[in-house]
Amino acid sequence: MIIRQPALKEQPFVVAAPEHGRMVITAASAAAQEEGISTGMVVADAKAAVAGLQVFDEKPGMAGRLLKALGKWCIRYTPVVAIDQPDGLILDASGCAHLWGGEEPYLKEIVTRLRAYGYDVRAAMADTIGTAWAVTRYGQVAPVSPGSGQPQASLSQSAPVISNLPQPVPVISNGGQLEALLPLPPAALRLEAGIVERLQKLGLYRISNFISMPRHALRRRFGQEILLRLDQALGYEEEAIEPLEPVQPYEERLPCLEPILTRTGIEIALERLLETLCARLQQEGKGLRTALLKCFRIDGRTEQVTIGTNRASHHAQHLFRLFENKIATLRPGPGIELFVLEAPKTEELPAQQETLWTSGCSLESIRLAELVDRLINRVGAHAIRRYLPDEHYWPERSVRQTADLLEKATTAWREDHPRPVQLLPKPEPVEVAAPIPDYPPMLFRYKGTLHRIKRADGPERIEREWWLEAGQHRDYYVVEDEEGRRYWLFRSGHYDADRSTGWFIHGFFA
Repeated sequence: MIIRQPALKEQPFVVAAPEHGRMVITAASAAAQEEGISTGMVVADAKAAVAGLQVFDEKPGMAGRLLKALGKWCIRYTPVVAIDQPDGLILDASGCAHLWGGEEPYLKEIVTRLRAYGYDVRAAMADTIGTAWAVTRYGQVAPVSPGSGQPQASLSQSAPVISNLPQPVPVISNGGQLEALLPLPPAALRLEAGIVERLQKLGLYRISNFISMPRHALRRRFGQEILLRLDQALGYEEEAIEPLEPVQPYEERLPCLEPILTRTGIEIALERLLETLCARLQQEGKGLRTALLKCFRIDGRTEQVTIGTNRASHHAQHLFRLFENKIATLRPGPGIELFVLEAPKTEELPAQQETLWTSGCSLESIRLAELVDRLINRVGAHAIRRYLPDEHYWPERSVRQTADLLEKATTAWREDHPRPVQLLPKPEPVEVAAPIPDYPPMLFRYKGTLHRIKRADGPERIEREWWLEAGQHRDYYVVEDEEGRRYWLFRSGHYDADRSTGWFIHGFFA
């Protein structure tokens, strides 16, 4: 709210929602909290305590939508971001923190950016989600200062947790979960309120007071949940999270020391990402069919472009040429701080296909596939078509379109009778004069133009496929007019002198 109304920054205000016939505070600004206002208070009591307190109605679902939007914003730092209701995010930083120089700079960058946007944030990083969650909300660790030394957390299992409460930015050392948990209250283990209350009634105000107790005693008095939460926090039990967006198995990231503003900078970043991704695909015997380049701008916006290939490819130069045509559509704005290249669709690429780089131009040729890719990405997929024969007698059903250059035909093209190079998807009626039984017309009119027939071949009778639909057969003729143009005409059904016989044009020959 302060982001949209900066004038509220120094003023006490709250957000409230109706509850049991009363307006109850659901969120309070920092200035209001300094005046003693907290969530759960009745608005009337808060107004009596703080003169001039501003109250805003809570919009249903707004907090959830905002938290989800923040989670998607954090995807620039890791592909694995999960929602931790009601006010937190969980980030799996495995293999990501080193891109920012280590865990401490990584976590400090996230928190600093969110605070710069006006959010009140606290965060922690640890080997387990449970410990990071506990320290985030209940820890009292000294803040990380700039240049405070080498990162200490494990890269392979580090899991930062971010919530919207003020607190320093600690990084728990590798294997330091136990030491970090000992001074914290039982609520830091994400226990149910009833369990926390029973622990406190027994004088167990810190985790250190009961963590060394026999497990069977803890289970008998407090149930299995307390053991599960302890094991999760200490790393003895795996804990899975559900990412906001599916994680792509083939993804490369490139953060920038300085915001990228030029096309040249974008091209250099793309080349590096493609080289890394293609080297990995080649090593695993795969190629990509689609690729997505995401450009994260410093103002929070994301620009992206997508390419596709007709066959799997890990040829970096070819893929770069496909992207090259679309780079002009990217708007760097105030600058791009992170590039992400994803390959959401990949396929196996047999090693023997490498020998085709020097082969001739056939449907199996990689050079042909790359040419088609460039044409499609330049003029659109609608401009390039490939057809295969289909097992039907009826002409408009005898061909089918395919987007795959490697797809094999299930039947052979008919060669016993001539077929037009351009087949109309639906026959169009023509006007004929002086029809003769078992012969083509002497002339016909098509789209206002009169054509006099000079020679003709036929007829070729094609029966309708009765198992699909009922109707008349067709008698086809290949006719040539006085200007040498050839057409594929047919009469629908038998000749009948008592009624007008239907004639149609169905195709054009070269």
